[in-house]
Amino acid sequence: MGKTGRIRIGIGGWVFEPWRDTFYPKGLPQKRELEWASRQLTSIEINGTYYGSQKPESFARWHDETPEDFVFSLKAPRFATNRKVLAESAASVERFFTSGVMELREKLGPVNWQFLPTKQFDPEDFEAFLALLPASHEGRRLRHVVEVRHESFRDPAFVELARQHNVAIALSGDSEHPLIADPTADFVYARIMGTAEDEPLGYAKPALERWAQRAKDWAAGKAGEGLEPIGPPAPEKPRDVFLYVISGFKPRNPQAALALIDRLE
Repeated sequence: MGKTGRIRIGIGGWVFEPWRDTFYPKGLPQKRELEWASRQLTSIEINGTYYGSQKPESFARWHDETPEDFVFSLKAPRFATNRKVLAESAASVERFFTSGVMELREKLGPVNWQFLPTKQFDPEDFEAFLALLPASHEGRRLRHVVEVRHESFRDPAFVELARQHNVAIALSGDSEHPLIADPTADFVYARIMGTAEDEPLGYAKPALERWAQRAKDWAAGKAGEGLEPIGPPAPEKPRDVFLYVISGFKPRNPQAALALIDRLE
């Protein structure tokens, strides 16, 4: 990895009608939107996989339409995470990885296992769930991230559990969700949700500078400025960074992502 990790900046999905007026070139055919977006951004988080299976041919096509160094992250299926007993989700986890996602090949990035805001931290059950997440599939290494949305997860025991399994905890920035900033894996996964309609770049310039600097800090193995950890300090080592501009005022999200990429360059 070298002295710093790779920083990737993106948005959630690529099909959104208002972006055809503000992000995509006028007259661009819809079938070419991914091709164009993937040449402006460095990653995209696919949300559709949360709601149901996609066709293997779709994953193969997405692979072929994007540049060589582009990476997708995927939302894992809700059928695995929206359940009372997480330890019983083995079949859903296995089904996901045999559904065609591996057609993304080297462009398969982290898998985001998102939980409902009502899901509380049960240490024993959550550890059983983390043990179900495969380290690899079909010879390809997998990276996992958990996105938790209940205050009970703001617990050093949860941070330590994720660290033991090399699973990242999604950092939910500028949102109503609990902010857990502890690095727990060999990569950092951040989803920032504070874009505003009255900001041409989605975020004010000081906020863009702050998030860009945090991405640099994480890549260099440091803690993000102004972010207080819950558990013991993480080892200082280079980490890959995946930062997505999500939610907020969605029509401005591509502008914010592009502004962050510009500051990192």
